[in-house]
Amino acid sequence: MGTPTGMDETVVSASGLRMRYGTFEAVRGIDLCVRRGEVLAFLGPNGAGKTTTVEVLEGYRHRTGGEVMVLGEDPARAGPSWRARIGVVLQESRPERDLTVAECLRLYAGYYPSPRGVAQTLALVGLDGQADAIAGRLSGGQRRRLDVALSLVGDPELLFLDEPTTGFDPSARRAAWDMIAGLRSLGVTVFLTTHFMDEAEHLADRVMVIADGRIVAEGAPGTIGGRQRAAAEIRFTLPSDTPVDRLPDPVRAALVDGDGGRLLLRAEQPLTLLGPLARWAEAAGHTLPDLEVRRPSLEDVYLALTSPDSGSPDSDPSDSGSSDSEPSDSGSPDSGSEVP
Repeated sequence: MGTPTGMDETVVSASGLRMRYGTFEAVRGIDLCVRRGEVLAFLGPNGAGKTTTVEVLEGYRHRTGGEVMVLGEDPARAGPSWRARIGVVLQESRPERDLTVAECLRLYAGYYPSPRGVAQTLALVGLDGQADAIAGRLSGGQRRRLDVALSLVGDPELLFLDEPTTGFDPSARRAAWDMIAGLRSLGVTVFLTTHFMDEAEHLADRVMVIADGRIVAEGAPGTIGGRQRAAAEIRFTLPSDTPVDRLPDPVRAALVDGDGGRLLLRAEQPLTLLGPLARWAEAAGHTLPDLEVRRPSLEDVYLALTSPDSGSPDSDPSDSGSSDSEPSDSGSPDSGSEVP
């Protein structure tokens, strides 16, 4: 892998990208940019144009409009030397079931001009203790690690990760997150698609949301959609036999809902309510054990941005998994790794 030139270098760019299937326009003139060493989470509901966009960037689909550059080349015209610089982890893959883990990696390493060492790759994904295990007998989490290992053995500069932790238990997901975060130290740029908002928030430097074929928001996970400026919600259960009119004036003024004794307050500056509330509770001998303060989560913002009310219900056939979808121009590989 070439020496990184810094986070300011653009690795993936698209300008006015469009993709049409007959009369249906799945991707409607989107612009995007990914910098070297960045982890970008590309989010969107099924049918939003997400899969089509990623397949164009990977060189599997030929766009109908716009400009695209990936690692300095147009994916539609790039050759084997360009493909050797990227790795692809598909949502589902079928590694060679009868080979050992190490044999799988040696097989795939042979496709690349300057592969990473097998032992180093196994250690990177946490499979160094499974080198002699038969691939078809691995657990689901181990198979997913093998998918990632196969995509990394070519020593790629850019890695496309599609739903990398689907089906994982919480412990396996956390381990996978640590593995993906560790790719930063190698200078690998990661283009991540996921439906897990906590995964995007934990891993991504930036989040980009696509809906109805258009980019509807982008930014850091903590600020996208104005999360940092959104009103905070304060919830607590009013102690029994305590009427609402005993609460401090600022707290009553901010009351939004009090159904069932569980009160909801909203405030742009929650400390202006928490101070009076805490002093009141202490003076009255109340502990308020279920007091909760939160701003909108990334999931809240995502759902608001992609709800049917915010755009057209049209969907991209490539994302939907429908049998009526337009076939890819070049198809998809069976394995979890892109080979030149």
